[in-house]
Amino acid sequence: MSLFDDNPQRPPEPDLDSQPLDSDATGSSSEAPLSAPLGGDPISLAAAAPPWKRTSFLPEDLRISWSWAHLIVFLVFGFGSLLLVQVGAVLMLTANKHLTQKQLQQMIESKPQFLVGTNVLWYALLFLFLYMTLAVLRGLPFWRSLGWKKLSADPAIGKGSPWMYFFSGCGLAIFVALASSGVKNVDHVPIQELFKSRSGAMLLMAMAVLVAPLVEETVFRGYLYPLFASKFSDIAQHAGADPLRAIRFGTFIGIFFTGTLFGLMHGAQLGWTWGLVGLLTLVGIIFTFARAWTGTVVASFLLHLGYNSMIAVTSIIATRGFTHMPPGR
Repeated sequence: MSLFDDNPQRPPEPDLDSQPLDSDATGSSSEAPLSAPLGGDPISLAAAAPPWKRTSFLPEDLRISWSWAHLIVFLVFGFGSLLLVQVGAVLMLTANKHLTQKQLQQMIESKPQFLVGTNVLWYALLFLFLYMTLAVLRGLPFWRSLGWKKLSADPAIGKGSPWMYFFSGCGLAIFVALASSGVKNVDHVPIQELFKSRSGAMLLMAMAVLVAPLVEETVFRGYLYPLFASKFSDIAQHAGADPLRAIRFGTFIGIFFTGTLFGLMHGAQLGWTWGLVGLLTLVGIIFTFARAWTGTVVASFLLHLGYNSMIAVTSIIATRGFTHMPPGR
């Protein structure tokens, strides 16, 4: 079974006012509406689809079912689950031990599996939230709803082949590496702590290639980008802009906001070194532009995969398989 087996292609809906976007063209109008009453808890609030508006002027990849309310609950869940995961992991590390704050920090830094493990667990919880509120409680096709659609390699469409995006990501990584060489204090950012040991570096690279592109592209380019782009397009359209200009405005705002949030999310890892945060924001904007241009998260995923893979390969080569760390590591 492939990634897209549960997301069959469907023709455009003839009447967006009379049926939800995820219904089949032959679906019956007697089906339970997506906005069926649920409980009064925050998860039910996030799962309840907003009343459908006339958004037929939007392209298909921007016709989503979630709203600002869903985003607010998602953010609360995200920050709350991150705090819970970190506190729980610290309690496990310090069980039956009395450590000062400095000793605790040293213990955490000496255990790269702690940092990587808590991050992967947090990613899993974010995926679980999206799956429960979109696929389970609403019955939407999970991957397709979040922008995972096949990338067409048809030259007539002019969107490029999958390999083009992968190798473009590799080239982008080289550009960022060259550009960051002029940024001061790069060797002292927190993420460099993982390179103090071979196991830490290997865990970081494994997560960067195998986990981060999938999760981050689903959240940023699959979930956040279409929300920003569609809502600001709708605002511009209601303000009197013609549909084409409204979509251009919403797309621009969506690309900028999503790319900026992507850079800021990595700020703590980079010690808030603003030169590096700015470069990563640019990377996020490029990833989001690819998503907007092609209409699928697959394009930005391949860019991200190529970007992180190039970083991993060059790190392995530079350290001879993480056996010869640079001086000071």
